[in-house]
Amino acid sequence: MVINSRMYEEIKKNNNIITTSQVLQLGFSKTLIKNYVRAGLLEKCGHGMYTLSGSLHDDMYTLMLRSSKIIFSHDTALFLNGQSERTPFRHTVTIPSNSVLPTSIKNSCTCFYIKPELHALGMILKRTTFGNTVRCYNMERTICDLLRSRSRIDEETIISSVKTYAASKNKNLNLLAEYAKSLRVDKTLKQYMEVLL
Repeated sequence: MVINSRMYEEIKKNNNIITTSQVLQLGFSKTLIKNYVRAGLLEKCGHGMYTLSGSLHDDMYTLMLRSSKIIFSHDTALFLNGQSERTPFRHTVTIPSNSVLPTSIKNSCTCFYIKPELHALGMILKRTTFGNTVRCYNMERTICDLLRSRSRIDEETIISSVKTYAASKNKNLNLLAEYAKSLRVDKTLKQYMEVLL
């Protein structure tokens, strides 16, 4: 048994991932997916998501595909913005406080909540190491998020992130101040900046 060529092309176009809805759009049935999984040609990598057997899959991308509310934040945003070498063991996401993530997603990541009107503040698109585009926060928003969540974040991570940001050529201190005010961490930010600069 081999994977249908149209389906295979779609999988390759999506960096080895295909969703149930994409399969149905191509005119194939859910039964075909089950048969491919049984035959060992596809592996389930999330709810309604499949990857080619034996291929590495982009866990950030598959996580984002599972909910339109997810924006990568905190240590995952540091990684995506090139401010951390370390791929986070568990990805961190932020969702609006009026939303709920399914338990299956909640169990696979660390989740923070924010007022709906502040959810999209500083959201940008970044490429994962697999080349897929995902939603995450820019560095200014990430610094503010780290300060907001400092009771749940390692102090060393916060200090090194603020230091790295302060040394960056791409920093935007006006934007950082604006975000800090909106997210009510302006006093905390000032304290860290005074110590580090």
